[in-house]
Amino acid sequence: MSVKTFGRVLTAMITPFQADGSVNYAMAEALANHLIDHGTDTLVICGTTGESPSLSWHEEYDLFLAVKQAVAGRAKVMAGTGSNSTDEAIAATQKADKIGLDGSLQVVPYYNKPPQEGLYRHFQAIAKASPDLPLMLYNIPGRTGQNLSPETVARLADIPNIVAIKEASGSLDQVSQIRGTTPADFAIYSGDDSLTLPMLAVGGQGIVSVASHLVGKSLQQMIQAFEAGQCQTALQIHLRLFPLFKALFITTNPIPLKAALTLQGWDVGSSRLPLCEATPEVIESLHTVMAQLELLPQA
Repeated sequence: MSVKTFGRVLTAMITPFQADGSVNYAMAEALANHLIDHGTDTLVICGTTGESPSLSWHEEYDLFLAVKQAVAGRAKVMAGTGSNSTDEAIAATQKADKIGLDGSLQVVPYYNKPPQEGLYRHFQAIAKASPDLPLMLYNIPGRTGQNLSPETVARLADIPNIVAIKEASGSLDQVSQIRGTTPADFAIYSGDDSLTLPMLAVGGQGIVSVASHLVGKSLQQMIQAFEAGQCQTALQIHLRLFPLFKALFITTNPIPLKAALTLQGWDVGSSRLPLCEATPEVIESLHTVMAQLELLPQA
């Protein structure tokens, strides 16, 4: 169900800002359509890459509406409506459901550090409140301070509208455990571009990607090659893109990505505090890698 629903390449889209720090909705609309033209199956709005901790609920809701209207059904739109407050997550998810979005990304509650039973009840309550909206769990312990265990994922996968997980623990063992204890149609997506190919080998379905802002078509080609049994071709694409995967995380995401898009000519602005602009060293590193991949505008 979820592969058909969300596809193989999901882009965790940035939030563009104006020079005064306000959200640049027009640029978000333009970027969304560009991403669809370059390999994106589903747009994930207001996730980590979209700087959701720095956005107000009002800004997030307006972004959901703007992107949904701009893409006009050309791709799926998934809302990042998770929170460390269960009540807030329920309210935001219900609003996303009401305006007709295609799914919701639900991050593990951050800072609270709930036990596994608390995590189960948190996601269960959100799913129950929006029973017709497909939900994707989002496990990123490096940011949340808590790991969503494979055992808890297996329990949650029995809930009909919890259909997928974005797994960003960095552990292939954990992915293997999840794959071995969840239904075949429960989709596992990599949360790290550099682990997309390895995760496919242990039962993953695709990627919730940062790099797809720049190389979405190549990521599609890699996944399709793997699925067709052309593993050497998939490996060659992975190795060619690997330096870019690492460069985009040379400092906190999405700082390098916004710098990379700026190098391509996109006026996406900087990040909101407490994030900041890329240093000259980061920009130089990105320029070198992007030049090697021919991702810079031709002079």
